[in-house]
Amino acid sequence: MGGAWYGRPLLQSAGDEALTVDELLVRAYQARRGGRLADAEWDMAQAVDLSRQAESPIDLAKALTGLGQVERDLGRRKLSRGRYEEAAAIYRTGSNKLKLAHAVRHLGDIQQELGRPDLAAPCYQEALQIYRTHSHTPPLDLANAIRSFAIHKENVGEDAEARALWEEARDLYAAAGVEAAVDECLRRINALVQ
Repeated sequence: MGGAWYGRPLLQSAGDEALTVDELLVRAYQARRGGRLADAEWDMAQAVDLSRQAESPIDLAKALTGLGQVERDLGRRKLSRGRYEEAAAIYRTGSNKLKLAHAVRHLGDIQQELGRPDLAAPCYQEALQIYRTHSHTPPLDLANAIRSFAIHKENVGEDAEARALWEEARDLYAAAGVEAAVDECLRRINALVQ
């Protein structure tokens, strides 16, 4: 049996229906979308515990990123950072570089939110290097990583680099038909020109 998560046993008792890691993750993401963050957190924590017990590193990395997302939603950025760092370390040992890029980009966002732009920049650079060289990078993943790096560049006063990144992100979002993101890019570009 696992530990406890806010007073609940982590793994189901003998009378409960046993859920797989994937089933727990699906249920957790449904709870997160429904605004039930405590339920999402509990299911993610169960998935982490179950993955550790099964010694399944890929499942563990998926569960850690999910738990990190929920902890970030709850404002627990330091805990979230640890989850993403552990997930990234697991993904580094595997072949799915897109999962690594995704985890590292979110780690950069968390570092930025924690006031550590010096630690955020290498995360964004690594994520972008993977996305730009991988043959199956989804354009929106690349656009989102560019957006994050553009925000970082603005925050550290590197306006010319920020503008170039915003322009690139704008083009990717426009090609994907994401008008709200295009509008944000245009607002940011205009603010940097003035």
